[in-house]
Amino acid sequence: MTAIQIAAPGAADQLRATTRPVPVPCHDQILIRIAYAGVNRPDVLQRSGQYAPPPGASDLPGLEASGEIVGMGAGVTRWRKGEQVCALLPGGGYAEYAVCHADHALRIPKGLTLREGACLPETAFTVWSNVVQRGRLTGGERFLVHGGTSGIGMMAIQIARALGARVFATAGSDDKCAAIRALGATAINYRDQDFVKILAEAGGADLILDMVGGSYIPRNIRSLAQDGRLVMIAFLEGPKVELNFAQIMVNRLTVTGATLRPQSDVAKAEIADRLRKQLWPMIGAGAVGVTIDSEFPLSEASEAHRRMESSDHIGKIVLNVAGDGA
Repeated sequence: MTAIQIAAPGAADQLRATTRPVPVPCHDQILIRIAYAGVNRPDVLQRSGQYAPPPGASDLPGLEASGEIVGMGAGVTRWRKGEQVCALLPGGGYAEYAVCHADHALRIPKGLTLREGACLPETAFTVWSNVVQRGRLTGGERFLVHGGTSGIGMMAIQIARALGARVFATAGSDDKCAAIRALGATAINYRDQDFVKILAEAGGADLILDMVGGSYIPRNIRSLAQDGRLVMIAFLEGPKVELNFAQIMVNRLTVTGATLRPQSDVAKAEIADRLRKQLWPMIGAGAVGVTIDSEFPLSEASEAHRRMESSDHIGKIVLNVAGDGA
């Protein structure tokens, strides 16, 4: 099969086409002929040498994809060959075929294409597990997400809105703020507005989802209402800051975080089950959707990474692997 490998840690031009054997599904795994693969920030980090794949995972980038099941390992009973799915992958999505645990795949939600389905798993697993499960967001609460026009941000806005929360989101341009407002959230342009002040005037955030880190961490703490929760999922500005823990004690705050990729197969299967039962009906009803910024052929994965690193994108970036417009 054709695949895109990381020739050496470095810039986007280190993504090179190669030929690899088609992977063989092991016990409880399925083999997917990939139609589309989503591009995510962890792919960029892996390419640059900052995010090694977990033991046993493919060294190829790519954490989500959609396509057709063409093979199954022993122990798989819930799927049949020929079914179309989207799947959370441990790696290997930048290729014509990939394997994953059978319980980490889901049927394409009603009304969505394979192209849109490829953009769901990494984003949906991350947002649902951190906003709904870990962050315990409920209707009527105030929710702030940074990076509001990233794939994560736009999914978080929609899920929070569907749950009945009042949503705020930060972005760095007028176009991005317009996209946030179109989803029903209050947009905060961080270039000329202070999210700490805006949230304070609104009564404070009950939950903040942050992927920026760095200087945002102490500002997030000041933005939280009493009993508020801060969930960290990435550190674009770095993880180390000086923090006044007295604010956490006085206001009874919770600071937590998680990464998705290293979690166990069982943990990911439990998230998938919740998505199937709770999020997929929201998508089918039109309450939550997918915004695609751009599409690149698999051979132009390096251009897709440059688009990601520009931070100009609004929504998801996707690779067309099959090349047939499925």
